[in-house]
Amino acid sequence: MKTLLRTLLYLALIVWLGAETFLPVVAAITFTVLHPDTHAAGTIVGELLRILHGTGFVAGLVILALLALAPAWEIYKPHAALAPMVLVVLMLACTAYSQFGIIRAMERDRVAAGGAIDTADASNPVTIHFNKLHNRSEHVEMVILLLGIATVALVARAEVTRA
Repeated sequence: MKTLLRTLLYLALIVWLGAETFLPVVAAITFTVLHPDTHAAGTIVGELLRILHGTGFVAGLVILALLALAPAWEIYKPHAALAPMVLVVLMLACTAYSQFGIIRAMERDRVAAGGAIDTADASNPVTIHFNKLHNRSEHVEMVILLLGIATVALVARAEVTRA
Protein backbone atom coordinates (compact mmCIF):
# COMPACT_ATOMS: atom_id res chain seq x y z
CA MET A 1 0.00 0.00 0.00
CA LYS A 2 2.83 2.39 0.85
CA THR A 3 4.40 1.77 -2.55
CA LEU A 4 1.10 2.47 -4.29
CA LEU A 5 0.64 5.76 -2.44
CA ARG A 6 4.20 6.90 -3.15
CA THR A 7 3.71 5.94 -6.79
CA LEU A 8 0.56 8.07 -6.96
CA LEU A 9 2.45 10.96 -5.37
CA TYR A 10 5.27 10.72 -7.91
CA LEU A 11 2.82 10.29 -10.78
CA ALA A 12 0.98 13.48 -9.80
CA LEU A 13 4.29 15.35 -9.62
CA ILE A 14 5.39 13.95 -12.99
CA VAL A 15 2.14 14.87 -14.71
CA TRP A 16 2.15 18.45 -13.43
CA LEU A 17 5.84 19.15 -13.97
CA GLY A 18 5.84 17.38 -17.32
CA ALA A 19 3.01 19.58 -18.52
CA GLU A 20 4.79 22.70 -17.20
CA THR A 21 8.00 21.63 -18.93
CA PHE A 22 6.51 20.87 -22.33
CA LEU A 23 4.03 23.75 -22.64
CA PRO A 24 6.75 26.20 -23.79
CA VAL A 25 7.89 23.65 -26.39
CA VAL A 26 4.35 23.21 -27.70
CA ALA A 27 3.83 26.99 -27.69
CA ALA A 28 7.03 27.56 -29.66
CA ILE A 29 6.08 24.94 -32.22
CA THR A 30 2.54 26.34 -32.49
CA PHE A 31 3.78 29.88 -33.10
CA THR A 32 6.38 28.64 -35.59
CA VAL A 33 3.86 26.64 -37.61
CA LEU A 34 1.15 29.29 -37.41
CA HIS A 35 3.51 32.26 -37.72
CA PRO A 36 1.29 34.20 -40.12
CA ASP A 37 -1.74 33.73 -37.85
CA THR A 38 -0.56 34.63 -34.35
CA HIS A 39 -4.16 35.07 -33.22
CA ALA A 40 -4.91 31.38 -33.91
CA ALA A 41 -1.64 30.33 -32.30
CA GLY A 42 -2.41 32.44 -29.21
CA THR A 43 -5.89 30.95 -29.00
CA ILE A 44 -4.46 27.41 -29.11
CA VAL A 45 -1.78 28.13 -26.53
CA GLY A 46 -4.32 29.90 -24.29
CA GLU A 47 -6.54 26.82 -24.34
CA LEU A 48 -3.56 24.58 -23.62
CA LEU A 49 -2.67 26.81 -20.69
CA ARG A 50 -6.20 26.41 -19.29
CA ILE A 51 -5.85 22.63 -19.59
CA LEU A 52 -2.43 22.81 -17.93
CA HIS A 53 -3.89 24.76 -15.03
CA GLY A 54 -6.76 22.30 -14.62
CA THR A 55 -4.25 19.47 -14.58
CA GLY A 56 -2.17 21.37 -12.04
CA PHE A 57 -5.15 21.92 -9.74
CA VAL A 58 -6.05 18.21 -9.76
CA ALA A 59 -2.44 17.04 -9.41
CA GLY A 60 -1.77 19.59 -6.67
CA LEU A 61 -4.76 18.49 -4.62
CA VAL A 62 -3.74 14.84 -5.01
CA ILE A 63 -0.19 15.69 -3.93
CA LEU A 64 -1.43 17.66 -0.93
CA ALA A 65 -3.78 14.88 0.14
CA LEU A 66 -1.08 12.22 -0.14
CA LEU A 67 1.50 14.33 1.68
CA ALA A 68 -1.02 15.14 4.42
CA LEU A 69 -1.83 11.47 4.91
CA ALA A 70 1.75 10.20 4.52
CA PRO A 71 2.76 10.65 8.18
CA ALA A 72 -0.37 8.84 9.40
CA TRP A 73 0.41 5.94 7.06
CA GLU A 74 4.06 6.02 8.19
CA ILE A 75 5.31 6.82 4.71
CA TYR A 76 7.13 10.02 5.69
CA LYS A 77 7.91 11.72 8.96
CA PRO A 78 5.59 14.68 9.67
CA HIS A 79 8.31 17.33 9.43
CA ALA A 80 9.60 15.85 6.15
CA ALA A 81 6.15 16.16 4.52
CA LEU A 82 5.52 19.74 5.65
CA ALA A 83 8.02 21.58 3.43
CA PRO A 84 6.84 19.95 0.16
CA MET A 85 3.25 20.70 1.18
CA VAL A 86 4.08 24.40 1.57
CA LEU A 87 5.68 24.45 -1.88
CA VAL A 88 2.67 22.71 -3.45
CA VAL A 89 0.36 25.28 -1.85
CA LEU A 90 2.53 28.02 -3.37
CA MET A 91 2.37 26.26 -6.76
CA LEU A 92 -1.42 26.10 -6.50
CA ALA A 93 -1.57 29.78 -5.54
CA CYS A 94 0.57 30.74 -8.55
CA THR A 95 -1.57 28.55 -10.81
CA ALA A 96 -4.76 30.18 -9.51
CA TYR A 97 -3.25 33.65 -9.99
CA SER A 98 -2.28 32.82 -13.54
CA GLN A 99 -5.60 31.22 -14.43
CA PHE A 100 -8.02 33.56 -12.71
CA GLY A 101 -6.00 36.78 -12.67
CA ILE A 102 -3.59 37.01 -15.56
CA ILE A 103 -5.44 35.01 -18.22
CA ARG A 104 -8.75 36.74 -17.56
CA ALA A 105 -7.10 40.15 -17.78
CA MET A 106 -5.35 39.15 -21.02
CA GLU A 107 -8.68 38.04 -22.46
CA ARG A 108 -10.25 41.40 -21.53
CA ASP A 109 -7.35 43.17 -23.24
CA ARG A 110 -7.72 41.01 -26.34
CA VAL A 111 -11.43 41.85 -26.60
CA ALA A 112 -10.72 45.55 -25.96
CA ALA A 113 -8.15 45.47 -28.77
CA GLY A 114 -10.82 44.33 -31.21
CA GLY A 115 -10.52 40.57 -30.86
CA ALA A 116 -7.00 40.03 -32.14
CA ILE A 117 -4.14 41.55 -30.18
CA ASP A 118 -1.69 41.08 -33.07
CA THR A 119 -3.62 43.48 -35.30
CA ALA A 120 -3.75 46.23 -32.66
CA ASP A 121 -1.32 49.13 -32.65
CA ALA A 122 1.80 48.23 -30.65
CA SER A 123 1.71 51.64 -28.92
CA ASN A 124 -1.92 51.13 -27.84
CA PRO A 125 -2.14 51.02 -23.99
CA VAL A 126 -4.28 47.86 -24.23
CA THR A 127 -1.63 46.10 -26.31
CA ILE A 128 1.11 47.25 -23.96
CA HIS A 129 -0.86 45.94 -20.99
CA PHE A 130 -1.50 42.62 -22.77
CA ASN A 131 2.21 42.19 -23.48
CA LYS A 132 3.05 43.03 -19.88
CA LEU A 133 0.58 40.38 -18.69
CA HIS A 134 1.98 37.86 -21.17
CA ASN A 135 5.46 38.44 -19.79
CA ARG A 136 4.13 38.08 -16.24
CA SER A 137 2.40 34.84 -17.19
CA GLU A 138 5.67 33.39 -18.46
CA HIS A 139 7.41 34.34 -15.21
CA VAL A 140 4.63 32.82 -13.06
CA GLU A 141 4.80 29.55 -15.01
CA MET A 142 8.58 29.50 -14.50
CA VAL A 143 8.10 30.01 -10.77
CA ILE A 144 5.63 27.10 -10.71
CA LEU A 145 8.17 24.90 -12.49
CA LEU A 146 10.99 25.87 -10.13
CA LEU A 147 8.79 25.30 -7.08
CA GLY A 148 7.88 21.91 -8.54
CA ILE A 149 11.51 20.94 -8.96
CA ALA A 150 12.17 21.98 -5.36
CA THR A 151 9.15 19.90 -4.30
CA VAL A 152 10.58 16.85 -6.05
CA ALA A 153 13.88 17.38 -4.23
CA LEU A 154 12.11 17.68 -0.88
CA VAL A 155 10.01 14.58 -1.51
CA ALA A 156 13.18 12.70 -2.44
CA ARG A 157 14.74 13.94 0.79
CA ALA A 158 11.66 12.74 2.68
CA GLU A 159 12.28 9.28 1.22
CA VAL A 160 15.71 9.26 2.86
CA THR A 161 14.36 10.42 6.23
CA ARG A 162 11.32 8.14 5.99
CA ALA A 163 9.94 6.75 9.24
